[in-house]
Amino acid sequence: MNAPAHPATCPVEALSAPSLHVLSLAALHAIDAAAERGAEAAWLDAQYRRCEAVANPLQAWLAAPPDEDRLLHALATALRLQPVELIAVALAAAVETDAMAGRVIAWLQAPVGNSRPTVGLAVAAANALGMDASLNALLEGAARETSLLMLDCDVETSRRPLPEQALHVPLPLVMALRDGFSRWPGVKLERADHDSAVLSLRAATARQAHALKSGAGGNGALAIRSGHPREARTAAALIAHELGMQIALFEQEPPKGVGVWLALLGAVPVLCMELAPGDARKLPKLPGYLGPVLIACGPDGSFECDGDTVASWRVPLPDAAERGGLWSTHTPDATLAEQLGRQYRYDAARIRQLGHAARYQAGLDNAPQIARGHISSAARSGVAAELGTLAELLPENIADNALIISPILREALVALRQRCELRENLALGLGPSARTRYKPGVRALLVGASGTGKTLAAGWLATQLGLPLYRVDAASITSKYIGETEKNLAQLFARAEHAEVVLLFDEADSLFGKRTDVKESNDRFANAQTNYLLQRIESFEGIAILTSNSRSRFDSAFTRRLDVILDFPQPTPEERRALWVAHLGEAHVLSGGELNRVASECDLAGGHIRNVVLAAAARARHQQRAITYADVLIGVAAECRKLGRQVPAGLGFGDSSGTAA
Repeated sequence: MNAPAHPATCPVEALSAPSLHVLSLAALHAIDAAAERGAEAAWLDAQYRRCEAVANPLQAWLAAPPDEDRLLHALATALRLQPVELIAVALAAAVETDAMAGRVIAWLQAPVGNSRPTVGLAVAAANALGMDASLNALLEGAARETSLLMLDCDVETSRRPLPEQALHVPLPLVMALRDGFSRWPGVKLERADHDSAVLSLRAATARQAHALKSGAGGNGALAIRSGHPREARTAAALIAHELGMQIALFEQEPPKGVGVWLALLGAVPVLCMELAPGDARKLPKLPGYLGPVLIACGPDGSFECDGDTVASWRVPLPDAAERGGLWSTHTPDATLAEQLGRQYRYDAARIRQLGHAARYQAGLDNAPQIARGHISSAARSGVAAELGTLAELLPENIADNALIISPILREALVALRQRCELRENLALGLGPSARTRYKPGVRALLVGASGTGKTLAAGWLATQLGLPLYRVDAASITSKYIGETEKNLAQLFARAEHAEVVLLFDEADSLFGKRTDVKESNDRFANAQTNYLLQRIESFEGIAILTSNSRSRFDSAFTRRLDVILDFPQPTPEERRALWVAHLGEAHVLSGGELNRVASECDLAGGHIRNVVLAAAARARHQQRAITYADVLIGVAAECRKLGRQVPAGLGFGDSSGTAA
């Protein structure tokens, strides 16, 4: 390393104050004058001569620090660091980027043999500069409190005496002090895409930012609630944008020293937390950071900061007109965009995601532009839903002629579909009692024996609405650990609300069953789970379809929370004949009389008829022929055995007409 030029040959700007670590080390140049002279001593002598050329170099540094120390000077002022702390930070940071500084420090500290400055060296440098330095200033000052400066005993178990303990500055802070920017491992920095956000969200986030800036929130923290973390993070980024800052996302507990890092970068911390119903969490301390703290979370749980409850704000959904404007960027058909805005209650991110997926669908069809069918296909595929393992996507489209039910029941299903389509603004124009506490959710219970078409009807409804159908997996939801089931349900409901999906709870009585008398602790927890479900299903803003074999299995308080209850009776003979025809299609040779006979004699629901037809088709395909009446009879016999019934005598099973071909 070349020694600096002699002051007499330096330009005028070289006579300004050197960096603080150079100034501190130069003050120690005579600490070991009798030692063997080497490169370290030569460098130290050169820095000493450089400092001698500046009148009162320490005061010059405090008055006008060089550019490389500008951020350190500002930070010292903000944290009110004592002089010995400031010197310790400067030395500990310098060894991370200046190899010669590390060599000189190791030489000065011999025989300790550590290239990181020790507590004793920092105190000695402060004393050499004429400052009254004490160990307490390093142990109890703001630098160590904020983890800007750490000792060996702070990062590992150390048995060294205090003067020999090394000083550390976290590397992200070193780089931030040097360049004004750095990355902290595990922390993601983001800036808001302000221009692409809808006007209502920009206005809402501007109001929240103003409240935080004015101190209206009290403790400077805000819980941003949404059904999905991505939406809450987007809103947090917009709030930070209004404050002239960026956001730093924390998925885990914030590390030590990160508060100072946030202050240096001008970033707002966003703590990503998902709490279960009834949970409360204290916000972690961020020493060195004095700005607002944002929490991206779901609708449940509460947060505390300095003993006070943190204010909450729920991310609003764009209105129908704004959604139409977002759709217009994906289709030139203004009428279609307006219709899609009314039909789908999606946020901007999901509309963009669905638009790209619909464009891909249009490419598969070689269509010049996307049409309603492409968007419906993209939505039904669940591309915009992120329910994880909590529910299973049922992507099959159910055609209108595949649902064989009575005219009265079909009319009721059509009314349910209309209720779902108009649910967002249904209370507008009604009286105050109807508008009060109105939620745009729809909850329907489909009741009937197994195989009567309840799940098929749910699929038909989702197909008609152009929404994905998700069947809730009870095994993934329920947990043996107390509170985990409610947490999973909270996450499921929150994500389903904002993903705009149809939730199907098959055999819903397993989750929504009656509350029982408390005889042991398990009963109390089971009742608490049912109580939560009853409350959450009432506030749910999405579409939930529940199926069960009997309404008597539900808690009496549950029926009030339902908008529609539809009974699915056993099909009549005429309906059974239509079911046989719909299932057999053209791949059979049954006569009209045989169809009438099997429809009138076999009291089977649609699900059982499906089983019979599939069994008959397998038998016929194996012999490479069409389905015969004999194949159907064999399938009926197998299904009756499954149900524990006798084969109807009127079918003629066993006579000449019932023998297999």
